[in-house]
Amino acid sequence: MKKWILALCVVGLAAVSVVLFRVVRPADEPAQPDGSAAAAAEDVPAAPDPEIVRARALDALVDAMPVEEQATQLFWVRCPESGGAALAETYSPAGFILFTRDFEGKTADAVRADIQSYQQATSIPMLIGVDEEGGKVVRASRFLRDTPFRSPQQVYAQGGLDAIAADAHEKDAFLHALGINVNLSPVADVSTDPDNFIYPRTLGRDAAQTADFVRTAVCAMKADNMGAVLKHFPGYGPNADTHTGSATDERPAETFRTSDFLPFSAGIEAGAGAVLVSHNVVTAFDAERPTSLSPAVHALLREELGFDGVIVTDDLVMDAIRTAFGTEHAAVLAVQAGNDLLISSEFETQYAAVCEAVQKGELSAQTVRDAARRVLAWKADLGLIELETEDEG
Repeated sequence: MKKWILALCVVGLAAVSVVLFRVVRPADEPAQPDGSAAAAAEDVPAAPDPEIVRARALDALVDAMPVEEQATQLFWVRCPESGGAALAETYSPAGFILFTRDFEGKTADAVRADIQSYQQATSIPMLIGVDEEGGKVVRASRFLRDTPFRSPQQVYAQGGLDAIAADAHEKDAFLHALGINVNLSPVADVSTDPDNFIYPRTLGRDAAQTADFVRTAVCAMKADNMGAVLKHFPGYGPNADTHTGSATDERPAETFRTSDFLPFSAGIEAGAGAVLVSHNVVTAFDAERPTSLSPAVHALLREELGFDGVIVTDDLVMDAIRTAFGTEHAAVLAVQAGNDLLISSEFETQYAAVCEAVQKGELSAQTVRDAARRVLAWKADLGLIELETEDEG
């Protein structure tokens, strides 16, 4: 896999960010023959703060891109059925998400070759993601393993959190071997009711146990350098399937704060790089817009839960969005709301809509720039982009 290396030579950076300090001879240290202190006061440059250097490298990287190129980094594209390498070469989107059709009838070698062709074609290494939750949602393992990965409920029932960690490590190794660097999991939703749509995909336990599960899974994924995506914020609850229609959640805000938010907070603290926001309308936070398009919900995630990573939409062609907003307008609303990555099955149309909105002043170029920077920072964290810095004093 290629790496895009940004060499940031910190010539002159010392004048900006280096802290000077003075070294003074202790009182009991012998004086030099000329009467001066052994360690006469002198200016000694301290090493630059690695976080500051990294931040400046990211700033330089994103600011070197025109806004149209920054905007491509806001799209996580459903992998095309054909022509994926050509699309990657033309646009260099943030990444591809692989679904059932990308694995069915193929060998592991064929999938690996496909992914390599995408990465070799793009100018910026891509996030290659898949939903490999285990159980009901197993895009890859149902075709490329003798036994698909089991659901979190089955794994937990057999061996508790130790089994959850082992299962996560096994998934990570399996996916990395294919060239996949992000698993859109774990499911952080709380559900204990088998009648709920989301229940089979959850741990099926209360908020505290679900938080332990999420923390364990994310820690294992982080150790394996596998990107983790917590879903579906702010908590799916007892709602219907938004793939096929809209869903309105009328639970009080207190329920979210005392239950649904707990697993998301645990995953954020454990270092998850991304959080996926659902299309449910949660009336306690925004009665007008689905959470994926709600500035209020995104502010909640940033400010109340303290998340500074990548916020991801669910697919913007799902019926809950398409019917009410149309996919082009929804893409613009999604960026305005505070999303950094838009899962898109209609990339070229939605990308054009975002670029046009910037040109018309309907969407701030700074908003696009900040979102692209967060995506690039996640790529750097995953080792896809190497921010090489050189301190020349």
